Amino acid sequence: MITSKKLIVFSAPSGAGKTTLVKYLLSMFNKIEFSISATSRKPRGKEKDGVDYYFLTDLEFKERINKKKFVEYEEVYGGYFYGTLKSELKRIWEDNKIVIFDIDVVGGFNIKEMFPKETLSVFVMPPSLEILEKRLIDRGDISKDEIRMRIKKAKNELDFASKFDNIIINGDLKESKEIAFSIIKKFIENE
Repeated sequence: MITSKKLIVFSAPSGAGKTTLVKYLLSMFNKIEFSISATSRKPRGKEKDGVDYYFLTDLEFKERINKKKFVEYEEVYGGYFYGTLKSELKRIWEDNKIVIFDIDVVGGFNIKEMFPKETLSVFVMPPSLEILEKRLIDRGDISKDEIRMRIKKAKNELDFASKFDNIIINGDLKESKEIAFSIIKKFIENE
C-alpha cells in the first residue's frame, strides 16, 4: 500500500456536522477527493451507490473482510458494517489527490494510527449532547431508539477528541467552516 500520500480525516459523533463541513471543503479545494465508504446498510433517502456509499450486502461485506480488502472497518449501529476499501485510497491517490474522510470516530482514529505522518485528523465536536440530540431529531431520518443509541455512543466518542490533531466545536456553522478551511489550506500548502 502506498503510504507517501496524504489523508484528511473528519470524525465526529453522528449529527455533529462533519458531513456538512466535508462537503464545504470539497467545494473549496480541488486537490481533495472524498473517500466513499462501504456499508452493509440500505440506502437512505436519495443516497446513491458509488456516490454516497458503496452499498454491499452483509455477505459481500464479510467476503471483502475475509479477503483483506479494507483499510479499516467496523460494525456499528444495529449490526451494520462500515469501512474503507483499499481500492478507494488507490483510486484517489492515482489521481494525485488528497483523500478526505467523513468517518466515525473509531474509524478515524484507526486511520490516524495506520498512517500517522500522512494523516491530518479533525474531530468535530457538538456544542453539547443536548444540541446533538436535537440535530438528530431534526434530521427526521432515524428512530427514537436509534437516536438514544447514537447519543450513548457519542458520550464514549467524545473521549477520543484529544487524540485528534484538531478539534472544531461546531456551534456556529460559518465559523466552523472558516476554521476547517484554514486547517485544510495549511495542510495542503505543506506538501
